[in-house]
Amino acid sequence: MRIAMISEHASPLATLGGVDAGGQNRHVAELSRALAAAGHEIRVYTRRDSPDLPAMVRLGDGVNVVHVPAGPPSVLPKDELLPFMGAFGDWLAGQWSGDWRPDVAHAHFWMSGLATVSAAGARGLPVVQTYHALGSVKRRYQGAADTSPAQRIGYERTLGRVVDRVIAQCRDEVGELVRLGVPRDHLALVPSGVDVRRFQPTGKAVPRGPGHARILTVTRLVERKGVEDLIHALARVPKAELVVVGGPPAGQLAADPYAVRLREVAERCRVADRVRLVGGVPAQDMPAWYRSADLLAATPWYEPFGMTVLEAMACGVPVVGSAVGGLVDTVVDGVTGELVAPRDPAGLARTLRRLLADHTRRDAYRAASVDRAVHRYSWSRIADRLADVYAAVSVGAPAEVGV
Repeated sequence: MRIAMISEHASPLATLGGVDAGGQNRHVAELSRALAAAGHEIRVYTRRDSPDLPAMVRLGDGVNVVHVPAGPPSVLPKDELLPFMGAFGDWLAGQWSGDWRPDVAHAHFWMSGLATVSAAGARGLPVVQTYHALGSVKRRYQGAADTSPAQRIGYERTLGRVVDRVIAQCRDEVGELVRLGVPRDHLALVPSGVDVRRFQPTGKAVPRGPGHARILTVTRLVERKGVEDLIHALARVPKAELVVVGGPPAGQLAADPYAVRLREVAERCRVADRVRLVGGVPAQDMPAWYRSADLLAATPWYEPFGMTVLEAMACGVPVVGSAVGGLVDTVVDGVTGELVAPRDPAGLARTLRRLLADHTRRDAYRAASVDRAVHRYSWSRIADRLADVYAAVSVGAPAEVGV
């Protein structure tokens, strides 16, 4: 099957950790590779954001990334891309009338959906939509700080009604989509996945100094990810360090406003000597960072899915996570880790202290985490489930993967 992946702002080639480069980039890259490994032919379409980019880049066997000329060839915040989606869709329609015509188009994020529906409608192709984040949820938690275009929620509602299938990544998203007005029979629940060949409990680990337990968090450096809550909690967790992986590369952290803010918070909490900002690291180094940790803390205010949690679990690292969004599905409370209320540093600190002091419980969580990641969330398994959805929509049949 020929599958077009449309990811207008989140290139699978991007360096992870930037403001607009995170889980979606990794999801598209890993899903595309897994589908290609199963024998499918994949093209990922993403916006050209530099004049120096080639028209097409090979990501791996069976996967090519195509750079779409829509808007200026420069880096722009994703919330400024809406005016260029018409040109994006027109370009796709022109490409899909040539030698490479997909059997199905899978749009990632709502703006990709707008371009894809336009192009696919012109060529009679079925469309699958994954939102990765919903405007209604973002507005609920960010309020006036939400910079999304005003039309976002309305467009997301319309997309959910006109595409052939909407992929919800967790049960919380299913409820949100139904409340938004998306017909339940348009929905299929298929989570994100993890590369269990790369993320394993055995292998090299990043060295650490003696005397401190290591709490790791892997995240973009934005307020809603809850790193400040972790720093406040650390003040109540003695003999532990907090290592923050993500954001710009280490050499650029001094100029990053939010990194500066996090250091100021650590100073005020008197834990600056126990907080380490690593910055963004190469993807191939991430398993070693996970293996170096006693615990992974994922404490966002909200989270559509949370791929770093799965990566940690596959490496045998217990997770303490906010009881929000996709984390409620991936982390089995009291089995693979523990869930805590979001934005509650005191409660978070109590859980961290208790788990760091309980080696037996952490060992049990490690074993259960690996088992759950391998048997429920491997990318090969997720790719097979999505291939079933693609096959169903390509012949107009109901999806076998229901909610």
